Amino acid sequence: MTILGCGGSAGVPQLGGPDGSGDWGACDPLEPRNRRTRSSIVIEGQGGQRLLVDASPDMRAQLLACAVPRIDAILFTHAHADHVLGIDDIRILNRIAGRPLDAFAEGRTMAELLRRFDYAFKEWTQPHFFRPVLVPRTVEFGEVIETAGLVLQTFEQDHGFIPTMGLRAGAFGYSTDVVKLSPAALALLRGVDTWIVDCFQRRAHTTHANVDQVIAWYRGVNPRRMVLTHMGYDVDWSWLVAKLPPGIEPAHDGMVLDVPDFP
Repeated sequence: MTILGCGGSAGVPQLGGPDGSGDWGACDPLEPRNRRTRSSIVIEGQGGQRLLVDASPDMRAQLLACAVPRIDAILFTHAHADHVLGIDDIRILNRIAGRPLDAFAEGRTMAELLRRFDYAFKEWTQPHFFRPVLVPRTVEFGEVIETAGLVLQTFEQDHGFIPTMGLRAGAFGYSTDVVKLSPAALALLRGVDTWIVDCFQRRAHTTHANVDQVIAWYRGVNPRRMVLTHMGYDVDWSWLVAKLPPGIEPAHDGMVLDVPDFP
């Protein structure tokens, strides 16, 4: 599991700052782990195939920085800009794979992708890739997806105004962009070894989990390891390390996680 980016929609630092070089908020600019690009991960199964989860605006730089040579399929958790605006760079991933790539999303997300990026879902005109070429694979919450050598159990999450897709693959769970989890979702996650979870800021937020909330989730689900993602400029890396109980830690861009018993 490679965390390509672990920042919120504006990244850290945000644009601006007194001299225009960035607004770091409560984050220490001298701590390199506070520099966060938009949230996305790559899951690599034992067979070596790779699933990209979300295509952030920073995708090209992320894949280069993390030395990811190839992507075999893509899953979109939802259609917010910070999770989909890397779509145009998928054309190079098409060239590397030599084929269109399956793109999985729940129905509402897929409809939005087809509306905004209709050209990416048109039939491939062989043999060239002058644009991204994606094959729409619409799934419903609760379906099991088999792709890129992985078996993924999907579930619905509450992102405030829209639902997002959560994932469980064997001993691994992924929950970005979530403010509430239903009892059914929490029950599905129990028994995970490693759980990557949204934690945007210190205080309560209308669409994202906060620090106290993820601590409560940790105690309910009891994973061996909880890793926080989608962090804004309100949560400094060192502050989180000091604040969080054992078993919970902040992510950083480029972080690699090995999950036991991974399918």
